[in-house]
Amino acid sequence: MDTRHLEAFLGAVDAGSVTRAASVLQVTQPTVTNRIKALERSLGLTLLERLPDGVRPTSAGRSILEQAREIVRLSGRVRRIADASLAPQGKIRVGASESLINHRLLPLIEYLLLRYPDMDVSLRLSTPQEALAMLRNGQLDCVFMIGSGAPREDLDHCDLCPEPFALVAGRRRNPVRPDAEETVSSILVTADLDVRHCGSLLTEVESTLRARRTLKLDSITAVKRMAESGLGVGLLPEVTVAEDIAAGRLRRVVDWRPATPTCTQALWRRDDGGHPVLDAVLKAASDVVGAG
Repeated sequence: MDTRHLEAFLGAVDAGSVTRAASVLQVTQPTVTNRIKALERSLGLTLLERLPDGVRPTSAGRSILEQAREIVRLSGRVRRIADASLAPQGKIRVGASESLINHRLLPLIEYLLLRYPDMDVSLRLSTPQEALAMLRNGQLDCVFMIGSGAPREDLDHCDLCPEPFALVAGRRRNPVRPDAEETVSSILVTADLDVRHCGSLLTEVESTLRARRTLKLDSITAVKRMAESGLGVGLLPEVTVAEDIAAGRLRRVVDWRPATPTCTQALWRRDDGGHPVLDAVLKAASDVVGAG
């Protein structure tokens, strides 16, 4: 049985029209009609009832709908498995936050471009909130973000590497009493910190420092500069401030280490598992980012 015939039948049922099915399947209307007729001949059944404004399945058509969908689904999976033995090619759209693009993903992108020349990788700078919304509505295929725990049930994820946060401030103002308790007016965080996935971390910091307010900024650089100027304490991924701490521009806030574990995570739609390009990107991310 030719699965293209089943796809034409299912397309017409789902669209309610042979013409609309042809548009979705990107073939001509006569092609869809001929495939449906060929399926009906092979089964000896009339599967569609022709109406003035479209089509609908007959009782016989309805009786095979579930099995037809399963055959098409399994056929597509077999094709993807077969394609996986070849070098993956095609476009993949990736979203990530500022900190991960600058400090984690550049080696991954270089690796993909060199290893898979036929892969078209589109990288979009997004906040975690924006990236997750675009992932769910199909505008992105994969998202990298810093998170804690598993995402919601419609997404799959893998933890690539630990990504701890650091609390940083400007140079000490009291060199005589370096252990003196600091008065913190503000906690400065970036849009990289998605409170829905790292909320317990922010709660922990607010409780520890008893700051009067939390300011959310769009830029990591802005958070670092404000912390350096003494306008607050910055809560940032540790990887983004390592050089600043080494150079003496920033310092860690005394005696604070995060109790909430956070990781760099890759997330994708659960229904997209088994796609060769996505699988190649996830495997590369595990090898390159996970090893970093």
